Amino acid sequence: MVICGLKLTHDGSVAIVDNGKLVFCIEMEKLNNNPRYSSIENTSVIENTLLKQGYRLEDIDFFAIDGWGGYSQDALAIQPRLSIGDSNNILSIINKEENISLRIAQYQERNLKDDILKPQNYDDLIIDDKPTIVYDSFLHVTGHVMSAYCSSPFAQNRESSYILVWDGGMYPRLYFFDVESKKIENLGPICLLIGNIYTIFSQHFGPFKTKGNFAKDDLSIAGKVMAYIALGNLRRELLPIFDEIYKETYNHPMGFANIFANEFKKRIVGLNYSDEDILLSFHVFLEELLVDKLHKKIARSGKINQNICIAGGCALNIKWNSAIRDSGVFKDVYVPPFPNDSGSAIGVACAAMLNKTGRYHLDWSVYSGPDVIKNEPAENWQKMPFSIKELAYLLHETNEPVVLLNGKAELGPRALGNRSIIGAASSLRMKDILNTIKQRESYRPVSPICLVECAEEIFEPGTQDPFMLFDHQVREHWIDKLPAIMHLDGTARLQTVSEKHNKPLAQLLRAYQEITSIPVLCNTSANFNGKGFFPDIHSVTEWGGVNYVWSEDTLYFKKEVRPQQRIIQETSKEYVFELEGIEEEIELFA
Repeated sequence: MVICGLKLTHDGSVAIVDNGKLVFCIEMEKLNNNPRYSSIENTSVIENTLLKQGYRLEDIDFFAIDGWGGYSQDALAIQPRLSIGDSNNILSIINKEENISLRIAQYQERNLKDDILKPQNYDDLIIDDKPTIVYDSFLHVTGHVMSAYCSSPFAQNRESSYILVWDGGMYPRLYFFDVESKKIENLGPICLLIGNIYTIFSQHFGPFKTKGNFAKDDLSIAGKVMAYIALGNLRRELLPIFDEIYKETYNHPMGFANIFANEFKKRIVGLNYSDEDILLSFHVFLEELLVDKLHKKIARSGKINQNICIAGGCALNIKWNSAIRDSGVFKDVYVPPFPNDSGSAIGVACAAMLNKTGRYHLDWSVYSGPDVIKNEPAENWQKMPFSIKELAYLLHETNEPVVLLNGKAELGPRALGNRSIIGAASSLRMKDILNTIKQRESYRPVSPICLVECAEEIFEPGTQDPFMLFDHQVREHWIDKLPAIMHLDGTARLQTVSEKHNKPLAQLLRAYQEITSIPVLCNTSANFNGKGFFPDIHSVTEWGGVNYVWSEDTLYFKKEVRPQQRIIQETSKEYVFELEGIEEEIELFA
């Protein structure tokens, strides 16, 4: 059975699950250098995306569409395309220059007894002049639950699991998937704070401060705040104040974040706390509240020593993920690389897969985005064949960053080596170079990529983390060796790499380790500021933020920086170079 999952609002995407295998998930932001969080507003995008990936509309057995919007006009921030109904909401989309109205499911269940796997069946989808398309629409939370569980090792191993979902428009909610019954038990909210309180509260302080006393949710803020708080010191005396405000003033989920922030500002007048201290302390308040309430709910459920999957936009917070991992409450913790809405199309396709076929395990790879487009570079660039070993030497010899555009793009918001800018982690200046290239604030960290078998020696805990979604500490005897990848608080957002997950990247790290004895490189995403990953060679070379771009054994380089030394043969302790047409033997390890 071929199922097409659709996410039509922000983080729009089209996913195909064919007989239990994820064939692709194309996120709109990863096409044509589109803006981050791009949506699907025209049905032609759906058809064109399918055709480019080798599927016709006639090949699809079933469509599944992600739900969106609350139960009232003030229950969730309303988009211009969305209107609220009683049993469903209405989303408009353009077909051949005319608006059509799609009935879709809503954001979350109304009560604990609702079956979140129960679809709403409609026939409103029209694409071009084709017959009306029948589709199922699932609650938005269902997409998060199913994308997390179905992609997890627990599903593959036929193990039950908790699923914690904390998204921007909902409380943190706990579910339990039972493999025997293939049903989901709803265990209810952990606390009564919706996920966007983190970003809205933060916009009352520091560099994120907005004018006035009312801030709106901003999808781009949370990651910056998580980096900024490393500048602060934890003020534990503020935590009881946060708790008092929560208990005394909570009255409504939407809008409470601004009420909370303004009340807090009143209570600390004249106390002279720095903004970075306030934001770090608020972060810790939410973290400890989450772990404590989660622990208590698990104890009441009676299902102890179980696995847990974490999903929703808040699952991009590596420090909260790590706190749950380190709590000792769970047997194992899994976070998918697409915990935010970038995984919603996959999630609703998985929900349809379970309903239609009974299957709950998804066969998938994180590298299932669009292929890199191998067009010609910009005018002032040249290209030449270039092996992975040559690339390793280039990184070491030039100490310059290189863009990697290789194979299919990663799913989700993290660059994991196929749409990355990489550089020497041992360089004192590399973090500043990369932040300047990316036009980012100086306090923003860059991430380490490390061979999986070396990770425990260098990082604490250094456990497998292929999707860069947990916090790790740099071990003391490696701190001076890896200045570029350590954040201000001594942590690092590690990606462990193996041949199983990314063979070219693992080969590069091994070749680099042979030269430098260091199995680690820097990694940050390759994109225009505010855009998705670079989709092709021409746009990244036209951008020109670096001197070198490597893609599938080809090096693209600016004419004025043509590599003068090129490895053509390797011996045990020597490299042989071609230097402007003259062969020389150069002893590297004299």
